[in-house]
Amino acid sequence: MAQYLGYQCSICKKEFLPVSVIYTCPKCGGNLDVILDFTHIKQKYQVEDITSRSDFSLWRYLPLLPVADPGGEATPLHFAGWTPLYSPSGLMKSLGLKQFWLKDEGKNPTASFKDRASAIVVGRAREIKADIIVTASTGNAGAALAGMSAAIGQKAVIFAPKTAPQAKIAQLLIYGAQVILVDGNYDSAFDLTIEAANEFGWYCRNTGYNPFTAEGKKTAALEIWEQICLHLEDSTRPLCVFVSVGDGNIISGIHKGFKDLLALGWLKQMPRIFGIQSDKSAAVANAFFAHSETIIPISATTIADSISVDLPRDGVRAVRAAKETGGEYITVTDEEIIAGIGELGKFGIFAEPAGSTGFIGLKKALISGQVQHDDPVVVINTGNGLKDVRAAMMAVQAAPIIEPTMKALKKHLKI
Repeated sequence: MAQYLGYQCSICKKEFLPVSVIYTCPKCGGNLDVILDFTHIKQKYQVEDITSRSDFSLWRYLPLLPVADPGGEATPLHFAGWTPLYSPSGLMKSLGLKQFWLKDEGKNPTASFKDRASAIVVGRAREIKADIIVTASTGNAGAALAGMSAAIGQKAVIFAPKTAPQAKIAQLLIYGAQVILVDGNYDSAFDLTIEAANEFGWYCRNTGYNPFTAEGKKTAALEIWEQICLHLEDSTRPLCVFVSVGDGNIISGIHKGFKDLLALGWLKQMPRIFGIQSDKSAAVANAFFAHSETIIPISATTIADSISVDLPRDGVRAVRAAKETGGEYITVTDEEIIAGIGELGKFGIFAEPAGSTGFIGLKKALISGQVQHDDPVVVINTGNGLKDVRAAMMAVQAAPIIEPTMKALKKHLKI
């Protein structure tokens, strides 16, 4: 566990001492950053102390995390993170890239990136002896919290829009969480969750609200650093990281991870971070394009439910993640997102719509010249395609139905 000094507001910069429960800035409502004690970490650890650890999960980075190991060593809680990198030669050739990786977060225990944040929040809840953790979710964050909580017997309550994909709702129920479907969108579920947490004393995991969620999501950056950055030969070209954006907490968490590594002197060069949004849920991109940090709510209608958000709760830090790293925001259409699912599938990668979003953003960046073919690139697939079978079926033609005879088969094959 890393020592941490407290919190700093990302907006007004006011600092706060460590306390058991704090969410957003009491002064201005801004998102809080956890401040690590970098001096202590540098005195105690070297790069080799991290990269030589035998725990191949996000918990290998415990010296850089502000929570203690919550236990549950032989459970899914200790298998979150350390997701694989794919570099299919056919896909690299079609993109025209010399160095390309796809980081598959669908290999997490509940099949999405959100396991990272939930694992850390569950660890934090155990430290402060929270009886119940609650979150709002369109499915993935809730499934992650339900699964990570079930692993160690933690009680969890999930509020989800009634329109969330059935596969995701099934996960919530199977893991034994108390599931409450809201007749409204994600934002209304989010607001109700905060009210309930305040009323009943529950510990709130909400993304872009609880500062420890970004600490979980930054572990993806720590892995990218260890898996890719430490091995890049050409230091003149920074790594380009592509990730889909909804409420903004994943991209801000990744940015936080790289910033922590820079502060330690362990990262040679800040990667360029590219945020990709559906043009039907582009509140953060709109602010970036306007050279503003003012996030104006929209009415999100994208098919990519994981990134369908009217008012991104971590929008300011999400804008900064691209602006401060020389990255960009790119918007894509829902039709392109669906097509991307099918394209990735041809290389053995089954992505949810939000995962395809990052890939399509890369293709557009290559066409526009925002990324060069000599640049090293990693795309993050945020979740497995089985999370949203309805969207996956839109990316392919339906399978034919034939009589169980050779005659029917030959007719179908036109032999």
